[in-house]
Amino acid sequence: MRRKVTLKQIAKELDVSISTVSKSLRNSLEISEDTRQKVQAFAKLYNYKPNNIALSLKNKKTKTICIIIPEIIHHFFATVISGVEQVANENGYNVLVCLSDESFDKEVINMEMLASGSIDGFIMSLSKETQQKKDFHHIVEVINQGMPVVMFDRITNEILCDKVIIDDGLAAFNATQYLIDKGFKNIGLLTTVDYVSVGKLRTDGYIKALKNNDIKVNEDLIVKIEDTENFEHKIADMLTQNKLDAIFAVNELFAVTAIKEANKLGLKVPQDISIIGFTDGIISKYSSPTITTVSQNGIKMGAKAAQMLIERLEAEDEEDEKYRTEVIETELVERESTK
Repeated sequence: MRRKVTLKQIAKELDVSISTVSKSLRNSLEISEDTRQKVQAFAKLYNYKPNNIALSLKNKKTKTICIIIPEIIHHFFATVISGVEQVANENGYNVLVCLSDESFDKEVINMEMLASGSIDGFIMSLSKETQQKKDFHHIVEVINQGMPVVMFDRITNEILCDKVIIDDGLAAFNATQYLIDKGFKNIGLLTTVDYVSVGKLRTDGYIKALKNNDIKVNEDLIVKIEDTENFEHKIADMLTQNKLDAIFAVNELFAVTAIKEANKLGLKVPQDISIIGFTDGIISKYSSPTITTVSQNGIKMGAKAAQMLIERLEAEDEEDEKYRTEVIETELVERESTK
């Protein structure tokens, strides 16, 4: 049995554009008779079956794009959606928001369902399960059928597509260095499990800052959290079993929980322990005390992702595969949770 071929593979074999292949298979008069026959013969030989993804090309735009986010508890993703909507609406596009709920299966179902012609392209941040499985077949299939994808925040280097990120490692390094410059040496880290790309990068930045300042890395001070529904006890254990000067948390949920657990133990923030978070969402601004945090500029990230996707959708050169990775700047916002 011959392996199923894609529009992209046919185009490459015959040295024509994906659009030419698509139009030839639909007997478009825009394409010469000779080219149509050549494409159709090749497709028949390899038992090519057109699908709805392939029909959602430039001549059949829905003017709708989809953003897939892994969760809604973090304010960061809400700001990204705002940035996407602003740019999309300015360019006459509608935005559909889908939630993968950190599930690989749900991410796959969302993409397969919507790539059937309902939308023109995807903006997405990978779910935890997708990163854990390292299975990106659903994204590859969508891209192979001519539908553009832009990844943001949680990305993978195994997929060739446009991406929008921050320098997570550098941002974490700078946040940790900020604490070190204040004289702190016993600095705890609240992070994610390593298969979550941004958590791993932020962990690396924290470790690099310690090593650059000749501070020994103490694994007891690094708490990796997987279950975000039930993790308070891990933070409490870290606080009770170690003498900490400060904590760097890789998101604001971990940071505000650290403040709560410190208060339960009679520790005052920042008098007894300083805490830095990551994201700069509503929680950081209205927590008591307010939280010093790394600002990810989610609105800028979303706006850039939408701009890149729309440029890809409206580009005349359909064979352009020079994918870009845009890096959005971060900044440290000083508030009450650090001395």
